[in-house]
Amino acid sequence: MRLPAYVRHPRTAVLARWGRVPGLRTAKATLAAALAYIAADLLNTTEAPILAPLTALLVVQLTVYESVAQGIQRIFSVLAGVLVAVGIATFVGLSWWSLAAVVGVSLVVGQLLRLGPHTVEVPISAMLVLAVGGVGAENAAAGRVYETLVGAAVGLAVNFTIAPPVNVLPAGDAIGRLATRLAEVLRGLAGELRQGWSRAGAERWLNEARAVGPHVTRADQSLARTEKSALLNPRGDEVREAQPRLRNALTGLEHCYVLIRTLCREIFDRTLYLPPEQEAEAYRPEARAALADVLECAAAAMNGVAEIATGAGPVEAARAGVREQLIELHARRDRLGRLLLIDPRADAAAWQQHGALLAAVDRLRVEIDAAVRPGSEPWRPPLITEGSRQAVRRVIDAAAQDRLPLITDRTAPAPTMTRTRPTENRTSGRLVSRRI
Repeated sequence: MRLPAYVRHPRTAVLARWGRVPGLRTAKATLAAALAYIAADLLNTTEAPILAPLTALLVVQLTVYESVAQGIQRIFSVLAGVLVAVGIATFVGLSWWSLAAVVGVSLVVGQLLRLGPHTVEVPISAMLVLAVGGVGAENAAAGRVYETLVGAAVGLAVNFTIAPPVNVLPAGDAIGRLATRLAEVLRGLAGELRQGWSRAGAERWLNEARAVGPHVTRADQSLARTEKSALLNPRGDEVREAQPRLRNALTGLEHCYVLIRTLCREIFDRTLYLPPEQEAEAYRPEARAALADVLECAAAAMNGVAEIATGAGPVEAARAGVREQLIELHARRDRLGRLLLIDPRADAAAWQQHGALLAAVDRLRVEIDAAVRPGSEPWRPPLITEGSRQAVRRVIDAAAQDRLPLITDRTAPAPTMTRTRPTENRTSGRLVSRRI
């Protein structure tokens, strides 16, 4: 078994990938909190400037772009809270009804400002300022704003100057785990086919294939965060270099996931529509053995995709290994096709199901090859203002059509490419396409 690159060359891996140095994030968070407290204390914001290190601690845990975005949201939430509290504390003191009014108004203001998870910071800041009351409310409000500004600035500075995270390795690991999980499903189904067959076994592996869905979601979210980490990041070149490889791998694996579900569904349907006493005879022993050979070869190719995604070895060598497996997969598929050949006039249902099964295998081979294909063009992160420009453009288009858009999200969605994706049709068992 080939050892990962960080085991074979630990010094090179540490120098090239600061984000994986053990204890680095802890050290950055500790340093940011200490520096923020020192800065706030020197500026004499409050007697106990604990809000500054708290803000710095929250900001330094994120990517550079997220640090900026979250820092701005936190500043707005604190500012909105103290303004609400000062406005009410000027006229009334702390009581149950003034507290209820502050909380209610603060939550409404936070929702109007679209502060997301920072909405709760608005009533918290307002209640702390309201507790001071009277003339002291203004001083407490100013102190909280100053501390938040100091903490956000220190956290951003530390995160920008000391190994800003790029999240390339977490995305590669997530995609690699997805490929490994798909390979396990294929290998487990192959083992079941060799031992025997039953309707319960077919249904179990169909459910196993469906259970891979959360792995797909996690891999997609991890890669999206990696792409976002390239924004405002001096180490963004690492993301630009790895993104085409990771995106091709994830797109191919997403299609493979759907195809494996389709394949398992075809096998299950072939068993389901036979009488219970004949369910073990859905496929002849030699056909089951040939299908198991096909699935094991596909699983080996999928492991190669995992190696490419995680960067556990030389990428070109891994690509060559996957292509060798795909050549072997094509040969095994031809043998399976000869064993599944049947006269449609003798058994139309079997002819249709065998054809759909072979089509899924062919498509699986194509998608694995697409998953290891190198990127055709360099990638660069979208501009920060692209989302705002698209939002304004949608409003203008809606106004031109005399209608208002229904906006349910604070930010505009990132631009996506339209492509077709094979999905599982549970009625006919055929591969169809839908727009995503």
